[in-house]
Amino acid sequence: MKLDRPSQPCLPPRFAKSGYLQTLLGNYLRSPPFSATPTRTEITLADGDRLVAKVFAPSPESPERARKVVLCVFHGLGGNDERHYMRRVVDLGVRRGCEVWTVNHRGCGEGRGLARGIYHSGVAPDISAVVAEVHRREPSTLVIGVGFSLSANALLLCLGDGMNGPHHKPDAAIAVNPPINLARCSELICAPHHFIYNLYFLRGCVRYVRQREADGLIQQGRYPVHLRMSLKEFDDAFTAPMGGFRDSLDYYERSSAMPHLHRITQPTVIIHAEDDPFIDPADFHRASFGSGVHLHLEQHGGHLGYVARDQPYRRWLDYGMGHYLDQLLSLLRA
Repeated sequence: MKLDRPSQPCLPPRFAKSGYLQTLLGNYLRSPPFSATPTRTEITLADGDRLVAKVFAPSPESPERARKVVLCVFHGLGGNDERHYMRRVVDLGVRRGCEVWTVNHRGCGEGRGLARGIYHSGVAPDISAVVAEVHRREPSTLVIGVGFSLSANALLLCLGDGMNGPHHKPDAAIAVNPPINLARCSELICAPHHFIYNLYFLRGCVRYVRQREADGLIQQGRYPVHLRMSLKEFDDAFTAPMGGFRDSLDYYERSSAMPHLHRITQPTVIIHAEDDPFIDPADFHRASFGSGVHLHLEQHGGHLGYVARDQPYRRWLDYGMGHYLDQLLSLLRA
């Protein structure tokens, strides 16, 4: 699929020219004020677990549309729907007349204690269930899926009918920094010079396990996880056995979106930065994409950073996603 690229690339300021700095600063730079008030909703999955989403109504100033569009937005590893990048997508969506659902994966955010199962990079069936729930409530609604990092991979997996497909698919999608080759991504995160990233993700993962122990969902000490292990070791110790995989390599192989990208026909934008420290850009250059995919590679941006010198709040990603969201909405509403 051919879409127009944004006219402005991500031009990094002098103090953030490396992918490492882009990644770190993207987490801590100021974001626009956020004051939207949501309603809470739950999605019941096939195994009885429940997800919690917050639903944001379109802005009253946005023009009325003949057909309703819902943005379903999914967070990355160790996060929840309170993350700043999630809130910024809410602003992008409601200003364009969309209803926005920010979805917490199993046990995350306000969904803590409501799921015995876990979330991981292969939760395409959970994303499918959210899309199906939107359509169950209002069958004529158009759905745009938005995924960040881990969820970007799961969203692409859903669109490509991987991991126990076929799935209920969104009508269009935006995937930001998807780790489409999980084995390679794990290798990079676990490299000695990336210990800061390994520790950052590991803290959220270990906290997730401790919360589940405190909530009585798993036996205390059954999964021996700690902050001195690598993310791959964590996946061997917890993610694989809890997720129904033989080991981490089986998890990475079955959950990676890369082998399924060629089947994607829905309009889908993949945004990725060539300098992402732990997602190898070579995977995107050698991947086979379906007719629906538009690949946008930026030279700078790191992992979910995209710190720019010429954008409001230095947030190029808001500008780039807004650009593609406008084009996807035009396609769907044509």
